[in-house]
Amino acid sequence: MILSVTLSKPVNNIEETLEKPYTKIKIRAVNTADGASYAAEMFTKTQVFHKKFSEAELDDFLSANAGVTFKNCVKRTESEEITLLTNKKGKITELKKKLDNSIKAAAPLKVLPQAKKKNYLLPEGTPVPFLVLLGIMNDEGKVISSRYDKFRQINRFLEFIDDILPEFADKTEAGEPIRIADFGCGKSYLTFAVHYFLTEVKQLPCEIEGLDLKEEVINYCNDMAKKLNLKNLIFHTGNIADYSGKQNPDIVITLHACDTATDYALKYAVERDARAILNVPCCQHQVNTQLQNRGKAGGATGQVSSEFEPLLKWGIIREKFSSLVTDALRGEWLESQGYKVQMLEFIDMEHTPKNILIRAIKKNGSAAKGTTTPSLMSSLGILPEIFTTHTS
Repeated sequence: MILSVTLSKPVNNIEETLEKPYTKIKIRAVNTADGASYAAEMFTKTQVFHKKFSEAELDDFLSANAGVTFKNCVKRTESEEITLLTNKKGKITELKKKLDNSIKAAAPLKVLPQAKKKNYLLPEGTPVPFLVLLGIMNDEGKVISSRYDKFRQINRFLEFIDDILPEFADKTEAGEPIRIADFGCGKSYLTFAVHYFLTEVKQLPCEIEGLDLKEEVINYCNDMAKKLNLKNLIFHTGNIADYSGKQNPDIVITLHACDTATDYALKYAVERDARAILNVPCCQHQVNTQLQNRGKAGGATGQVSSEFEPLLKWGIIREKFSSLVTDALRGEWLESQGYKVQMLEFIDMEHTPKNILIRAIKKNGSAAKGTTTPSLMSSLGILPEIFTTHTS
């Protein structure tokens, strides 16, 4: 049985085969209660992507890529290490090395006991129409094993929705709909989930709109809503930066809206006086680029305080630091606009590295304090432009 695989030295134009310019892929066996599966970390120069494989899927992936898209492949089983090396002419050399007992003992693969079943807001075993149509559940309500991470993600997000519902007691008691905008909705797993949870589980009226740049995705979502005969759920094609909805939303949600799209969604929510914001940021390039220009490896530039220079020297550190700085700035800016802000864990790091959720609740009677420049930003000499202005 394969315990781990490392693929390195990619061929030129690897993105033509694997869609992204991966520089290295690390795959390891993970303990599961329902059989062997594998977790992969897929590295580009600036990002890390995660994917899971079944045993059969891993075999297919290695057959297609080991020695083909990656010139080096090191595969470990319980008894041996197998290395594949590909030369410039495409000839593959296979080297095998037996592993001693101490190495085998260091990496056992045991099936862990079945964990205690979690009580999800959308429980497994009860068919949910949109989950069945999206291929997350079968007709009997059993969650498809390969989609379990998405099932957990949906339920986790619904927990955050459930937590903030008391903020809308005045509307729900009056029978008024809760209005929700989902920016960068994509295939709208969460949008459909929130609609189902509010209308079918909580029996609350709601009006939800989703927005995304991709027309084909929006057409797909509208077709889904039509097939499910869902009311007060509509999807639009558009850019968050220049979107202007007809009515102000009570809640603005975003899941992995890319880079400054997250900031435009936050700005829209504040300007439209949304009572609640649930935001899971994605990649954050703007601050990273500014820091890269101001703190090159090799010494000071005179534009960044000296105490921050070690954080800017190495790319992977700068990227992580930029991500944390950006989210901290977002939180401080929302507080300056009259919101109570929490930074919460969305999904375990095992499932996604993008696991911070920003929850912001509008304080009663609070007003924006105007533009602020946090001291950290002043020290670094940067400030994302999206936060420099605010329109009440």
